[in-house]
Amino acid sequence: MSLQKSTYLSPKYIKNYVIDNNCKNYYKKSYAFTNKNFKGREMDSLVFGQRLKYFRKRNNHTLAQLGTLVSKPAPYLSQLENGLAEPRVSLVRDLASVLDCTPADLLDPEPPNRRAELEIQLKRLQEDPRNKERKLPYLRPSTRMPDEILEHIIGLYTALEEDTAFTITNPNTPKNIARHSNRDLRQEMSRKNNYYREIEDLASGVLKAVKYPGSGPVSERVLTDVCEYFGFTVRRAENIPHSTRSIADQREKVIYIPQRNDLSTRASRSVVLQTLGHYALKHEVADDIGKYLRQRVESNYFAGAILAPEKPAVKFLQSAYNAMDISVEDLQEIFYISYEMAGHRLTNLATEHLDVTLHFLRSDDEGVVWKAYENDGVPLPHGIDGTIEGEHLCRNWGTRQAFHTQDALSLHYQYTDTPYGQYWCVTHVEADRVPHHAVTVGTTADQAKWFRGSDTKRFSTSQCPDKECCNTPRASVRQHWQGVAWPSARDRSNVTSGLPLPAKSFSRFPGVDMLEVYEFLERQESS
Repeated sequence: MSLQKSTYLSPKYIKNYVIDNNCKNYYKKSYAFTNKNFKGREMDSLVFGQRLKYFRKRNNHTLAQLGTLVSKPAPYLSQLENGLAEPRVSLVRDLASVLDCTPADLLDPEPPNRRAELEIQLKRLQEDPRNKERKLPYLRPSTRMPDEILEHIIGLYTALEEDTAFTITNPNTPKNIARHSNRDLRQEMSRKNNYYREIEDLASGVLKAVKYPGSGPVSERVLTDVCEYFGFTVRRAENIPHSTRSIADQREKVIYIPQRNDLSTRASRSVVLQTLGHYALKHEVADDIGKYLRQRVESNYFAGAILAPEKPAVKFLQSAYNAMDISVEDLQEIFYISYEMAGHRLTNLATEHLDVTLHFLRSDDEGVVWKAYENDGVPLPHGIDGTIEGEHLCRNWGTRQAFHTQDALSLHYQYTDTPYGQYWCVTHVEADRVPHHAVTVGTTADQAKWFRGSDTKRFSTSQCPDKECCNTPRASVRQHWQGVAWPSARDRSNVTSGLPLPAKSFSRFPGVDMLEVYEFLERQESS
């Protein structure tokens, strides 16, 4: 099994890199290059860091000396050498100039020597969640550590991987096929920075055809014209099946949606456009779950591109960026869309037009992940097969903490330190869902300055997937309440949330979070 997936730049970004010197988004990603010097080869941030270190030492420069020559602080260059920062092409040129090499030398996808290759292998092996769960101390190879020791350690890791049966039960069940399809879609979205030019162009063409004025929310009149553009009318009806959002009569060209007391006006706009998206994108009835999920992603994207059109949305976001005041809630209100759609729309446009990387999460109040997207390197929880659905978020993340603040229904801003760096996020709790759901949008700490709420004083630390981080009660608390507490698990609508948390032994109370039970009893006892 590959220990690090490769993420590829879109052809546009490849072109920009080679021709326009506009490189984006190196953080913990791998990129493929197609020019004659790199054809068929790969490069990643770890390799770049090792090559930078190699040429620095070849020139007998310390980090401080090199920093002075390129006007960058030594800690930042250290981050580059460790694969933890994003080198800009302008900086690559400056580094090459003072290190007596070419940019191509620094960007070559091959490690500079065997030692560098071993250090990269060891780092990737130790970042594997399975190895983190073994709670082995992190080994940082020193210059005095012989190559033979690194070879020995890597050999042991490899043998352990080969000898351990990491299998997934019934991988061909519909549920697992859906999870794997979602994983593949999520990886594709990250590669594309969640920006689909062809859908944006289609939506823009439709809006132009129905004479959308070019700014502000899309009116009901314009939406009616969009429906008519595709030959459909919309009718509200009683007794729409609860398992459906809408029903399209393709013969009569009618889209049926629930009555207003069952589906609000704001929600109905997106439902209608999601339905129309299938016709706009010329979808055929899916014959497998992967195709079905892709169609749903594309139709949802179409709905967002109609309700928050690219040109006015980008104009608004650029203004907010310049004012260092980007907010999901403003995007929500200006275009009269849901908070979730506004969050999605921000991820569609921010990287493409503002060069800001993001992550997006939808989860419930137990921390179960329902949706996720990232192109900023945030360490999302995942199974051994790379899937995230049903995985549990760390309790210390803002997404979980938002449910426990004094005012859980207000926006929750937070910085979180992780083994992969510091991240900022804003979380909105949706109180109209049972159980409550939260929508989170976040970015790296260094990019948070562009967002409203970046001045928050809330800070937290997460060491997950380390089990000692948030899933293990303190020994004193556990001893005090073990054998005394007897909780009764609530009914779940989602079967995955009724399963024991990952990496935990069988509990007498399956589906019950005993840490929360003990904490509750502690609070009652002290009150």
